[in-house]
Amino acid sequence: MTSTDSEQTLSTDVLVIGGGPAGTWAAIKAAEAGADVVLADKGYTGASGATASVGTGIWYVDDDPELREAAMASREGLGGYLADRDWMARVLDETHARMDELARVQRYPFPVDAHGRQIRNDLQGPEYMRRQRTRVQRMGVRILDHTPALELLVDADAVVSGARALDRTTGESVRIEAAAVVLAAGGCAFQSKTLGCDVNTGDGALLAVEAGARLSGMEFSNAYAIAPKGTSLTKTAYYSWASFYRADGSVLEGAASKGGRSAIARALLEEPVYARFDRATPDDQRAMRKGQPNTFLVFDRLGINPFTDPFEITLLAEGTVRGTGGVRIAGADCSTDVPGLYAAGDTATRELICGGFTGGGSHNAAWAAASGSWAGRGAAAFATRRGRTRRRLRAVGTAGLRPTGAARVGHREVVADVQQQVLPYDRNYLRHADRLGPALSSLHEAWSAVREGLGASGEDLFRAREAAAMVAHGRWMYHAALHRTESRGMHKRIDRPAQDPAQRHRLLTGGLDEVWSRPESVPQTMTVPGGRAA
Repeated sequence: MTSTDSEQTLSTDVLVIGGGPAGTWAAIKAAEAGADVVLADKGYTGASGATASVGTGIWYVDDDPELREAAMASREGLGGYLADRDWMARVLDETHARMDELARVQRYPFPVDAHGRQIRNDLQGPEYMRRQRTRVQRMGVRILDHTPALELLVDADAVVSGARALDRTTGESVRIEAAAVVLAAGGCAFQSKTLGCDVNTGDGALLAVEAGARLSGMEFSNAYAIAPKGTSLTKTAYYSWASFYRADGSVLEGAASKGGRSAIARALLEEPVYARFDRATPDDQRAMRKGQPNTFLVFDRLGINPFTDPFEITLLAEGTVRGTGGVRIAGADCSTDVPGLYAAGDTATRELICGGFTGGGSHNAAWAAASGSWAGRGAAAFATRRGRTRRRLRAVGTAGLRPTGAARVGHREVVADVQQQVLPYDRNYLRHADRLGPALSSLHEAWSAVREGLGASGEDLFRAREAAAMVAHGRWMYHAALHRTESRGMHKRIDRPAQDPAQRHRLLTGGLDEVWSRPESVPQTMTVPGGRAA
């Protein structure tokens, strides 16, 4: 991809890539700090992505020492003791502040309890994101809807200095020069049809690694959500009230929403599985319908009463959308290992607050608001120090943009190839080296084919980049999964079922043509059961 006479060029202090919760909070806080901000979104800011599709919980805990302690302690064991208490406390504080601001400034209509006190641990995504967009616009941020970023720009010192994007409405490229960039483009769900996540193809991670950033926690990427078969409704919280059955009506032993999805996955390899919310009391049922009305729209349209009727289910891969892997965070301001580049939301690792186990919507929503705010402020401060002087910039995009040979590979076949390796339960969820190894080899072959022959123009250009990002994501995931030779957090190895105390460290991963993984030590500040230092 090269510059053309018709290429539009914009200049700004801070460029935010992604328009979900993390991206909008980043734009708000950067603008609030006095920066000129451009926000480029693959979709339509306020209506695109996982949060805008449905409601979500949020990790909002009252400022009570006992409640805060319980909230943090509840995640440590689940996450394999890889989380960080200081970051947990920071996120809880920042989330409190952001939800208070959401109520005060964006006038979000939180429900109230019997005493008239607002209940701030749940958000209706469509309303939340509508108000985020309105505030971003009112602050003077230039929003570029339907403008996916294709590659980052760097200066002679390898400082990130903007991006090249595609205006899908005109087909023209847009060059956005910026003193700092925030990546908030989401994680990667491999277009598995999980709700609202087809735009989440791992673009941010690929952009970051091409600029020299490192990833962390990529082995914690095998999140699968329960959904009624044939739908994308992956709101799994209510399955805590469900029982699971075989086709003959017998109970599926060991199956559960929490701690029992592997039993569901194993059964689904052989036969259909059914669920029914038959453990919900009448009061529970009323509260569930009121709390997540969008969830029940699907059931109502299908003519199913989920409290009385068994319905067939499936598991949909959510990758690093609900997994915890992502771009490594190097500083308290959510800076990365590359100067001028910041990461937030699902693009960034969430190990800092969740360790190796998903925080679900609740922790991810809190992390998005907190990390987006920190990244926006950090990027604005960096831009102020650096200034917006004219520099000679270099584009660093690779796969899908600049094939080394003749462009003869199509993006659709690449996506199909990567999905064949990362979506099946017996490869990604029920992990075993005998299956991970061949899958990784196939993905390496796919990457070689992509590097040599995947190229496109017009609308297909960003589709090619999505395909390349998904292949890259799959390789990083499986490489890290093979290097963590134990079971920890959501990373369960059938061939290595025990947790190895010697591997209580995070794994860094990176590389493009040659992928690598290596340990990173974790500060020894947490405690394990029994009161011993971990």
